[in-house]
Amino acid sequence: MKTKSPVATVRIPINQCQKPSGWLGRFIVWNMNSRHSKVTDWGLSHITVKPQDTILDVGCGGGKTVSKLAAIATQGKVFGLDYSDVSIGVARKVNAHSIETGRVEIHEGSISALPFSADSFDLVTAVETHFWWPDLPGGMREILRVLKPGGTLVLIAEIYRGAATKTAQLAEKYISRTGMKFLSIDEHHGLFADAGYSDVQIITDSGKGWICGIGKKLST
Repeated sequence: MKTKSPVATVRIPINQCQKPSGWLGRFIVWNMNSRHSKVTDWGLSHITVKPQDTILDVGCGGGKTVSKLAAIATQGKVFGLDYSDVSIGVARKVNAHSIETGRVEIHEGSISALPFSADSFDLVTAVETHFWWPDLPGGMREILRVLKPGGTLVLIAEIYRGAATKTAQLAEKYISRTGMKFLSIDEHHGLFADAGYSDVQIITDSGKGWICGIGKKLST
């Protein structure tokens, strides 16, 4: 009797986490809204979100982070961007009221070519997404382009290379099969510095395996 390989059992959920689609994708997106809430709150606690900020959440998934940011930036505006139509649909439902009042917009697009003008945002957030970007250094530079001078980028993730957690160890074991860009603390710092960010900070919660990277665009 022929059995399924371990790769086949891992491949479907990994692909769905990268770009959710269909009924399974909708389930995963709603699940991510709940599962990523605590690490998002932890990451956002390391920055200051101002009431008047204009904000972009890259890889917005189901839109939970967008709604958190809109609740803080009450005099500003929050944009969400994702390349999964399933994620966009869920994000628009989650933020329906704020979209109606003009305080939130959800767009389809890619990190490789953000559909926004240069110097547009005070803050860009990316939660549980940067390790899927097809060109990670290029994505960092593209975000730098759309940040206002003095603006901030924050990357938040519940996994990084070298973390002493089972999740991190499992991810490192199967890294060649997932296509993830699995970076260490030092590699995260270099990612920001090489792209041209200043005041770079890399903060971790070693017990949980969480990581938060923060960098600013130089003021002119």
